[in-house]
Amino acid sequence: MPSTKPRIQVTVDAELGSAIAELRGERSRSQTVRDLAVRGAEAIRGERSGYKEAIDHLRRIATGEDDRYDFSVSERLHAER
Repeated sequence: MPSTKPRIQVTVDAELGSAIAELRGERSRSQTVRDLAVRGAEAIRGERSGYKEAIDHLRRIATGEDDRYDFSVSERLHAER
């Protein structure tokens, strides 16, 4: 049955073919590719969020907003080297 939704063409290279073969199970190849795309997007969003949180954390340390880090200890240890 023709779809009313837009379609895309995807080249099944060795890496994608391996992932499809590993994860396909009882699903169609197109459903497996869709699942990989949706779950991949979730993973990428999570990576981006983690990266942003890490940058924000480092910024808070650098500006002194996060006072759990005592740079004088680092300075003393470095001077002792």
